[in-house]
Amino acid sequence: MKNIKILIILALIISSCGSKNEKSLDAVLASNNLSELKERRSQIDTKQQELNDQMALLNEKIAKLDTIKKVPLITTFKAKEEVFKHQLEIQGNVTTKDLLVVTPEYNGILTKVYVKEGQQVKKGQILAKIDDGGLSQQLAQLEIQANLAKTTFERQKRLWDQNIGSEIQYLQAKSSSESQAEAVNQLKQQISKTTVTAPFSGTIDDIITEQGSVVMAGQSQLMRIVNLDNMYIETDIPESYIGSVTKGKDVTVEFPILGETIETKVRQAGDYINPANRTFKVEVSVPNTDNNIKPNLTARLKINDYTSEKAILIPQSIISENADGEQYIYILSNKNNNGEGDVKRVIIKTGKTQGDVIEVLEGIEDGAEIVQEGARSVKDGQTVRVVDMQTESTNN
Repeated sequence: MKNIKILIILALIISSCGSKNEKSLDAVLASNNLSELKERRSQIDTKQQELNDQMALLNEKIAKLDTIKKVPLITTFKAKEEVFKHQLEIQGNVTTKDLLVVTPEYNGILTKVYVKEGQQVKKGQILAKIDDGGLSQQLAQLEIQANLAKTTFERQKRLWDQNIGSEIQYLQAKSSSESQAEAVNQLKQQISKTTVTAPFSGTIDDIITEQGSVVMAGQSQLMRIVNLDNMYIETDIPESYIGSVTKGKDVTVEFPILGETIETKVRQAGDYINPANRTFKVEVSVPNTDNNIKPNLTARLKINDYTSEKAILIPQSIISENADGEQYIYILSNKNNNGEGDVKRVIIKTGKTQGDVIEVLEGIEDGAEIVQEGARSVKDGQTVRVVDMQTESTNN
């Protein structure tokens, strides 16, 4: 409409500058002469076409000379190769192989408990004693009989060595001595079961059964002992990672309750896939110098399952997808000194993601200038201008 108004005004100006002998438009309209009206319309059509041609030339010239163009404003960043360590995030629980509830090997009365909760003990240290029910007296009698049988055998042997006595007497004495010695050993082993000892060095975490209680072999829980030096985290890993989560992989362990983070490694990766949930076991060693990490503590694991030394990472938010399912982004080309350039759509192939970024495997080279802010609104081949967000904020 604006161009039409301009054309009409120009037409009136040209008309006013026409021949003085030419009738005015009002006079032609008042004449009611059809041929004259058609002739005047033809003249105006010719002049209007001339004005349109002139307007096109003016617009073209203005476009070339006008330095303030209304082009989309964008921000960009340079693609650069960097080390990319992808991490599998998963949850696990702290445990230890040195955690045991001690049970007795003998039925009887728990006559004595020698340790207290929180006490440090050494491997083999006596923890408690169970009444042997008179086995000690039996042992004393057996030892007397065994000593007599041994003495008899030794005397019989000296005689046999001198070819005195019969062979049967020698063999009977020998058999009696050996059987008595074996009976003593068996009774000693049985009595030893009445003494409860520490299976490993550690801390008495809990006294479960009090002194004076009747206990049953293999059933009654006497006390719990734990060693916090050999701690580890056990977790289940999906079978799809069996080739990438292996022994020696770096692991970052976070303990939300403690507010601590440690760096460690995978110490063991299982070879068996659990058919129930399609996972395999992984053990991660946990240094515990301060003994503040306890069994069954929840931990978050970040296991390094993939590393690229020359990866190009871009924000996931700038990626679009076409009708064919191909992913693409825009890069800037032909950039001039005023920060203006042309955007070009580039099809890319992506890899693993980590947080808000994703690795680009194909389609972008190191140093390419990638459109960031405005990536969703520009079009392929469009002219844009790059702005510095910090400068813009300062100016505002």
